[in-house]
Amino acid sequence: MRVLVLGASGATGTLVVHQLMKRQIKARVLIRKSAIFPKELRNHPLVEIVMGNVNELNDYEMNALLHGCDVLISCLGHNMTLKGVFGKPRYLVFDAIKKMSEIVKNKDDKEVKLILMGTTGYTNTLSGEKNSIWETIIHFLLKLLVPPHRDNMKVAHYLMNEIGKQYEKVEWVVVRPDTLVNHDEESSYEVFESPIRSPLFDAGKTSRINVSHFIAELVVKDEVWDDWRFKTPVIYNQ
Repeated sequence: MRVLVLGASGATGTLVVHQLMKRQIKARVLIRKSAIFPKELRNHPLVEIVMGNVNELNDYEMNALLHGCDVLISCLGHNMTLKGVFGKPRYLVFDAIKKMSEIVKNKDDKEVKLILMGTTGYTNTLSGEKNSIWETIIHFLLKLLVPPHRDNMKVAHYLMNEIGKQYEKVEWVVVRPDTLVNHDEESSYEVFESPIRSPLFDAGKTSRINVSHFIAELVVKDEVWDDWRFKTPVIYNQ
């Protein structure tokens, strides 16, 4: 098995690569030349590093990046700077996932599992999730005024409504952590089909290391994947 990790130099993406190494799974990671990536991962025999920006890759380079990979994990996100939030590319995550999905769709010999790290800010209306009036208003304003939030909503909507279950070669899971926090060690966590608390007015906490553990479980355990494929599970620390 080989796993492609996008956003591998980010706070959660790095932990995902660590989890894959613990399980002795080969990982191909795409990182920018300026990215800070841990030395122990740079020198790990199971880690293949490709330098580049995902939004600058052409179709040939995208094909090469995906070649031989069974799983695609996206921990992509926008830098929390003025340029990162309001500058281009506005649809960093959506554009990358759309291109990758279309490449897989057009391949004759490959099926890929796609794991997207999303957010509880996305409301899965197809599974019956609803927002209160105030939540609806605030989500609308966030989508209007905060480009990264709009990107996250757009890519989740794409997976739910355009790929859905129609792309025979793409199975997917959108992992939705609540408020992300940094912990040094894994702890007990719970996974639900839908939020059990308001992400705006009663947000829970989810440690990045627990998110990375759950993502790795989706990769290596068929029964976990079967439980959550084509779903948008929400993860909370206990």
